[in-house]
Amino acid sequence: MGGIVQSLSWTTRESEAFDANHRTSFDWSGYPISRFSDVPRGVNVHVLPQPGLPFLGAGEAAQGPTAAALANALADASGVRLREMPLTPDKVKTAVGAI
Repeated sequence: MGGIVQSLSWTTRESEAFDANHRTSFDWSGYPISRFSDVPRGVNVHVLPQPGLPFLGAGEAAQGPTAAALANALADASGVRLREMPLTPDKVKTAVGAI
């Protein structure tokens, strides 16, 4: 559940700021990250028992599929394929308005 919520934050908000020469974001005070009030109250997670197989990271496994699922849902709903993260509301509105 935590991996999905973290991945949603990466996918929809998180990015560093740069000017023409270097990074301009250096601390957490201005870093865009999801807060508790931004995330769903619950996420349904189904654990599939697979005895005999090696253990894999539980949180890390959610990172790629979550971003891809959100981008695919957006493309399916709007007909617009965004390929640059984060998928901020401004980027989505601009892309959908350009149809």
